Amino acid sequence: QVQLVESGGGLVQAGGSLRLSCAASGRTLSSHDTGWFRQAPGKEREFVAAIAWSGGSTYYADSVKGRFTISRDNAKNTVALQMNSLKPEDTAVYYCAARTEAYRGNSWENRYAYSYWGQGTQITVSS
Repeated sequence: QVQLVESGGGLVQAGGSLRLSCAASGRTLSSHDTGWFRQAPGKEREFVAAIAWSGGSTYYADSVKGRFTISRDNAKNTVALQMNSLKPEDTAVYYCAARTEAYRGNSWENRYAYSYWGQGTQITVSS
């Protein structure tokens, strides 16, 4: 089992930046592909970004490409999401998620392939 805890959420003005962190406990996160998803009120949970277990590859939703950067520090068992040039439409609860080796090869966006989820952290971007 992997327990995930997100931190770094808050309120920011449009154009600003925030950095989210996902800390893992229990099993090491280093063998898990890890992603960020978000869910706005009344909307489906959507994929934001993901990083391979090794850190060797990353993938982003078109809506955040060029603005968000995902990274990981396997020695610290953490994954981060640097969010720049934030827009009001980025407002949502952001979730960290991890998937096991069994689900490698699945689409990065497939949230059902992620077995472990954090409780979420709220990001609000004001215009």
